[in-house]
Amino acid sequence: MSAYRIILVGTDGSDSSFRAVDKAAQLAAATGATLLLASAYSPMPERERANAADRLGDLAYKVQGSTPADDALRAARERAVAAGATDIEQEAVEGDAVDVLSKLAKERPVDLMVIGNRGLNSLAGRILGSVPANLSHRASCDVLIVHTTPRGK
Repeated sequence: MSAYRIILVGTDGSDSSFRAVDKAAQLAAATGATLLLASAYSPMPERERANAADRLGDLAYKVQGSTPADDALRAARERAVAAGATDIEQEAVEGDAVDVLSKLAKERPVDLMVIGNRGLNSLAGRILGSVPANLSHRASCDVLIVHTTPRGK
């Protein structure tokens, strides 16, 4: 088995996704792989953006466009560096998380995708499909599902 060269991990800024980032960064550090941090985002509808801008004033930029995804990526990068990763790239891409991660894995020579288990054991995840389950079926590379949620959730 060859070593992983590019490890992809998605983050939405949640604690669960950051635990997946930690694991991916540890693997990247141990194998010398490039760590590709990705965050999917949806654009805010114009009406909501205008309302937020009115309420937030000078801080409105924090909820517009890819800014929330960029913030999640900055925090994830800090965690990855702390975990020992040295070659880190970031991508904020508009779209659904499953679509974005699948697309990145196909466009780049990704060898491993690391995702958290959040949603796998929930009723909604079993009925509607969770991000980890959907990615494990659609991925064009190895997938590591790490335990990132408390037991029984």
